[in-house]
Amino acid sequence: MILLRHGQTIFNAVFGLTRIDPGVPDPGLTEEGRRQIQAAAESLEGLPLRRVVASPYTRALETAEIVVARLKLPVEIDPLVGERGHFACDIGTQRSRLVERWSQHRFAPFDEEWWRTGETEDAFAHRCRRFREAVAALEDWPEVLVVTHWGVIRGLTGRSVGNGEWVRFDPHAAPAAAED
Repeated sequence: MILLRHGQTIFNAVFGLTRIDPGVPDPGLTEEGRRQIQAAAESLEGLPLRRVVASPYTRALETAEIVVARLKLPVEIDPLVGERGHFACDIGTQRSRLVERWSQHRFAPFDEEWWRTGETEDAFAHRCRRFREAVAALEDWPEVLVVTHWGVIRGLTGRSVGNGEWVRFDPHAAPAAAED
């Protein structure tokens, strides 16, 4: 399995420089973020991938859109790989608005306000464990690309990755300790 972090957003650009939350709910990709994902999609070309699982945040959906345009893979949306609700950017877009923009995707089982706010570290760790267990049971897990977020990747692998970077993930391997 490959875990791909979404491309840069205005939150990432501002917070990376100032450590201040710019207060933008569910931001889309910046031009730099789009460039990062074009490069990531190119680097993923030729790998044995069958499908994409994406977080329902706009930045992840835009990332998946760029990747599948190049790799021609089907996309599934799963809030289980959404970011931990901690900053303004982690306030999602209502399901009905997502359906309007991405009508080709299935959002039907989601609540209108599907995102999590104030999720504790323990609850987030439990969600990462649930995802790990769910994908470990899938036959095709080695051929799945997951478009997700910094926190989820760190929660699953212990690694901190930059925007547009990807890592391999074996859900059967022992969870790694988080990097500082």
